[in-house]
Amino acid sequence: MSEIKNIQLPDIGDFDEVEIIEILVSVGDTIAAQDSIITLESDKASMEIPTPVAGKVLDIHVALGDKIKQGDLILNIETTDTDTPKTQKSAPTVAQSIPTPKPEPTTKPTTTRNSNQFVSKFPNNNFHASPSVRKLARELGVDLSNVVGTGQKSRILDTDLKIYVKRIITSKEGNALPKTPIIDFSKFGTTETLKLSRINKLSGKHLTACWLNIPHVTQFDEVNIDKMQAYRQAQKARGVKLTPLVFIMKAVIEALQTHPRFNASLDESGETLILKKYFNLGIAMDTPNGLVVPVIRDVDKKSLTELATELFETSTKAREGKLKPDDMQGAGFTISSLGGIGGMQFTPIVNAPEVAILGVSRSIYKPVWNGEQFIPKLMLPLALSYDHRVIDGAQGARFMQDLNAILTEASYD
Repeated sequence: MSEIKNIQLPDIGDFDEVEIIEILVSVGDTIAAQDSIITLESDKASMEIPTPVAGKVLDIHVALGDKIKQGDLILNIETTDTDTPKTQKSAPTVAQSIPTPKPEPTTKPTTTRNSNQFVSKFPNNNFHASPSVRKLARELGVDLSNVVGTGQKSRILDTDLKIYVKRIITSKEGNALPKTPIIDFSKFGTTETLKLSRINKLSGKHLTACWLNIPHVTQFDEVNIDKMQAYRQAQKARGVKLTPLVFIMKAVIEALQTHPRFNASLDESGETLILKKYFNLGIAMDTPNGLVVPVIRDVDKKSLTELATELFETSTKAREGKLKPDDMQGAGFTISSLGGIGGMQFTPIVNAPEVAILGVSRSIYKPVWNGEQFIPKLMLPLALSYDHRVIDGAQGARFMQDLNAILTEASYD
């Protein structure tokens, strides 16, 4: 026998009312317990709210833009006997009648091409942005529905708004970036159209914003990892598999502790540097759907074997598309390793709001002159890209010099 369950907003912490920025289900959907049903956003963070029970969505009592608090009714779910323990009390047999959510406006906002060129006169609310970004947009007279968001789930960030305004300004002066030509490639031969994955599209927008906003400098180096390799082989003989990446992660943390500017972010004004006292690393991972960058937290507190286990579990989740938004937030520095694929060097793009990223290529044996003769050494190519507004060339060189020494001379006894 089925039951009707009222799904209410649980205790979400020290918030009076929080805005709904996404409704993730529709009437008639069949959902499992712990599936997310709505996304909330405060001025500090966004969060997904799961359903505690499985069943069919009967009706939805909230709408986009609503502000709700603990105990407010979100939706009703029709459960079955298998979904609910027999010891539970019976739920109401019918859902409460509710007012129909306000429909989305059917008319498009009109725009003016005069002094406020490209800015809507009557902006709508079909976008995701924090209250601070919405306030800034109102002050600038910008319709956020025209702005492309590069944050999680296409949320509009302050950097997106700034890029949009800059483009308006430069377009008025005739200095906008020229568009690439549109070409019918089929006239040259057979073609195939392949849609980009959602991850491809989101990462593409984010990387474009990073490239346009950050003055990049890339520092290259090669590290002798003979000692690391000998230790890895000894551990492998004991049945312990350790990839070079876990050693690099530990070495990067040690370098960050000496060079705190690399574990930092510029604030919104661009005039203050926020130094992070925690040591979380973003690790770029290749998946069937595109590049993702999950975060490994508290790397300074974990052993090599603990990091190896966590990396394996995280990469499995990434490949299976099971990473959650929280899994990809909170990094202070990113490592992008292509050593398992190949290549000599590459220039990684800084993953804003971070200020630096380390690119790792495949190690190779090279003859190294020791003053008397050439000796074969296993050399690991590294490329450090950084935000030149925060880090100058001398600081970048010193960071790489220290990282090189840590990886070369580290004792693994």
